[in-house]
Amino acid sequence: MLKQQKLVVLVAVILAATVALAMWLNRDRDVTETVRLNPSDSTLIALGKSVYGAECASCHGEKLEGQPNWRSRGNDGLMPAPPHDESGHTWHHPDRILFDITKFGVAKAANLGDYDSAMPDYQDVLTDQEIIAVLSWIKAQWPDEIQARHDLLNERFRAENGQ
Repeated sequence: MLKQQKLVVLVAVILAATVALAMWLNRDRDVTETVRLNPSDSTLIALGKSVYGAECASCHGEKLEGQPNWRSRGNDGLMPAPPHDESGHTWHHPDRILFDITKFGVAKAANLGDYDSAMPDYQDVLTDQEIIAVLSWIKAQWPDEIQARHDLLNERFRAENGQ
Protein backbone atom coordinates (compact mmCIF):
# COMPACT_ATOMS: atom_id res chain seq x y z
CA MET A 1 0.00 0.00 0.00
CA LEU A 2 2.83 2.41 0.83
CA LYS A 3 4.42 1.75 -2.57
CA GLN A 4 1.15 2.67 -4.32
CA GLN A 5 0.87 5.93 -2.38
CA LYS A 6 4.45 6.85 -3.24
CA LEU A 7 3.78 6.03 -6.90
CA VAL A 8 0.64 8.21 -6.93
CA VAL A 9 2.55 11.09 -5.35
CA LEU A 10 5.41 10.67 -7.83
CA VAL A 11 3.01 10.65 -10.79
CA ALA A 12 1.24 13.77 -9.45
CA VAL A 13 4.56 15.59 -9.01
CA ILE A 14 5.69 14.64 -12.53
CA LEU A 15 2.34 15.73 -13.98
CA ALA A 16 2.45 19.08 -12.14
CA ALA A 17 6.04 19.67 -13.27
CA THR A 18 5.10 18.85 -16.87
CA VAL A 19 2.17 21.29 -16.83
CA ALA A 20 4.33 24.01 -15.24
CA LEU A 21 7.08 23.47 -17.83
CA ALA A 22 4.58 23.61 -20.70
CA MET A 23 3.10 26.85 -19.34
CA TRP A 24 6.57 28.36 -18.93
CA LEU A 25 7.66 27.36 -22.44
CA ASN A 26 4.50 28.86 -23.93
CA ARG A 27 4.48 32.07 -21.86
CA ASP A 28 5.49 34.31 -24.77
CA ARG A 29 3.80 32.46 -27.59
CA ASP A 30 1.21 34.30 -29.63
CA VAL A 31 -1.93 33.48 -27.74
CA THR A 32 -3.59 36.54 -29.20
CA GLU A 33 -5.53 35.09 -32.12
CA THR A 34 -7.62 38.25 -32.17
CA VAL A 35 -5.64 41.22 -30.95
CA ARG A 36 -7.70 43.91 -29.26
CA LEU A 37 -6.19 47.09 -27.91
CA ASN A 38 -7.80 48.43 -24.76
CA PRO A 39 -7.14 52.14 -24.21
CA SER A 40 -9.52 52.25 -21.24
CA ASP A 41 -7.72 49.64 -19.09
CA SER A 42 -5.70 51.74 -16.63
CA THR A 43 -3.42 48.87 -15.57
CA LEU A 44 -2.64 48.01 -19.20
CA ILE A 45 -2.08 51.68 -20.02
CA ALA A 46 0.35 52.13 -17.12
CA LEU A 47 2.37 49.14 -18.33
CA GLY A 48 2.24 50.42 -21.92
CA LYS A 49 3.48 53.87 -20.94
CA SER A 50 6.42 52.36 -19.07
CA VAL A 51 7.38 49.98 -21.88
CA TYR A 52 6.96 52.71 -24.52
CA GLY A 53 9.33 54.97 -22.57
CA ALA A 54 11.93 52.22 -22.31
CA GLU A 55 11.65 50.68 -25.80
CA CYS A 56 9.99 53.08 -28.25
CA ALA A 57 10.37 56.72 -27.26
CA SER A 58 14.00 57.00 -28.35
CA CYS A 59 12.86 56.72 -31.99
CA HIS A 60 9.16 57.57 -31.98
CA GLY A 61 9.47 60.45 -29.49
CA GLU A 62 8.45 61.02 -25.91
CA LYS A 63 5.26 62.71 -27.16
CA LEU A 64 4.67 60.25 -30.04
CA GLU A 65 5.95 62.91 -32.48
CA GLY A 66 8.22 60.61 -34.51
CA GLN A 67 11.38 61.71 -36.27
CA PRO A 68 11.69 64.74 -38.58
CA ASN A 69 10.94 64.14 -42.27
CA TRP A 70 9.43 60.75 -41.45
CA ARG A 71 7.84 60.47 -44.91
CA SER A 72 11.19 60.60 -46.76
CA ARG A 73 14.06 58.11 -46.71
CA GLY A 74 17.10 59.25 -44.80
CA ASN A 75 20.69 59.24 -46.10
CA ASP A 76 20.91 55.64 -44.87
CA GLY A 77 18.05 54.66 -47.20
CA LEU A 78 15.72 53.89 -44.31
CA MET A 79 12.45 55.55 -43.42
CA PRO A 80 12.61 57.59 -40.19
CA ALA A 81 10.34 56.55 -37.34
CA PRO A 82 6.81 57.86 -37.94
CA PRO A 83 4.77 59.64 -35.31
CA HIS A 84 2.25 57.61 -33.37
CA ASP A 85 0.05 60.58 -32.56
CA GLU A 86 -2.97 61.51 -34.68
CA SER A 87 -0.72 63.19 -37.29
CA GLY A 88 0.86 59.87 -38.25
CA HIS A 89 -0.51 56.79 -39.94
CA THR A 90 -0.50 54.40 -36.98
CA TRP A 91 -4.25 54.70 -36.49
CA HIS A 92 -4.78 53.79 -40.17
CA HIS A 93 -3.83 50.18 -39.36
CA PRO A 94 -5.97 47.65 -37.47
CA ASP A 95 -4.85 46.29 -34.12
CA ARG A 96 -3.65 42.99 -35.61
CA ILE A 97 -1.37 44.71 -38.15
CA LEU A 98 0.08 47.04 -35.52
CA PHE A 99 0.74 44.06 -33.27
CA ASP A 100 2.41 42.08 -36.08
CA ILE A 101 4.60 45.02 -37.14
CA THR A 102 5.75 45.48 -33.55
CA LYS A 103 6.31 41.80 -32.83
CA PHE A 104 7.78 40.64 -36.16
CA GLY A 105 9.04 43.83 -37.84
CA VAL A 106 7.75 45.62 -40.92
CA ALA A 107 9.18 43.25 -43.54
CA LYS A 108 7.74 40.07 -42.06
CA ALA A 109 4.42 41.63 -41.05
CA ALA A 110 3.88 43.06 -44.54
CA ASN A 111 5.45 40.08 -46.34
CA LEU A 112 7.97 42.36 -48.05
CA GLY A 113 10.87 39.93 -48.33
CA ASP A 114 14.14 41.81 -48.04
CA TYR A 115 12.67 45.21 -47.10
CA ASP A 116 15.16 47.09 -44.90
CA SER A 117 13.77 48.98 -41.94
CA ALA A 118 15.21 50.61 -38.87
CA MET A 119 12.22 49.23 -36.96
CA PRO A 120 13.40 46.15 -35.07
CA ASP A 121 11.18 43.24 -34.24
CA TYR A 122 10.33 42.78 -30.59
CA GLN A 123 9.38 39.11 -30.51
CA ASP A 124 12.38 38.27 -28.32
CA VAL A 125 12.24 41.51 -26.33
CA LEU A 126 8.60 42.06 -25.33
CA THR A 127 5.82 39.67 -24.40
CA ASP A 128 2.57 39.76 -26.36
CA GLN A 129 0.94 41.45 -23.36
CA GLU A 130 3.61 44.18 -23.32
CA ILE A 131 3.13 44.80 -27.05
CA ILE A 132 -0.63 45.08 -26.58
CA ALA A 133 -0.03 47.38 -23.59
CA VAL A 134 2.23 49.72 -25.60
CA LEU A 135 -0.20 49.87 -28.50
CA SER A 136 -3.12 50.42 -26.10
CA TRP A 137 -1.23 53.28 -24.45
CA ILE A 138 -0.54 54.83 -27.85
CA LYS A 139 -4.22 54.57 -28.77
CA ALA A 140 -5.21 56.10 -25.42
CA GLN A 141 -3.27 59.24 -26.44
CA TRP A 142 -5.34 59.80 -29.59
CA PRO A 143 -8.32 62.16 -29.61
CA ASP A 144 -11.71 60.46 -29.16
CA GLU A 145 -12.59 60.99 -32.84
CA ILE A 146 -9.43 59.19 -33.99
CA GLN A 147 -10.03 56.35 -31.52
CA ALA A 148 -13.59 55.98 -32.87
CA ARG A 149 -12.33 55.90 -36.46
CA HIS A 150 -9.75 53.29 -35.47
CA ASP A 151 -12.48 51.20 -33.81
CA LEU A 152 -14.48 51.24 -37.08
CA LEU A 153 -11.38 50.21 -39.00
CA ASN A 154 -10.94 47.27 -36.62
CA GLU A 155 -14.58 46.23 -37.01
CA ARG A 156 -14.20 46.13 -40.81
CA PHE A 157 -10.88 44.28 -40.59
CA ARG A 158 -12.25 41.65 -38.21
CA ALA A 159 -15.38 41.16 -40.33
CA GLU A 160 -13.28 40.73 -43.48
CA ASN A 161 -10.93 38.29 -41.75
CA GLY A 162 -13.50 36.27 -39.81
CA GLN A 163 -12.31 37.37 -36.39
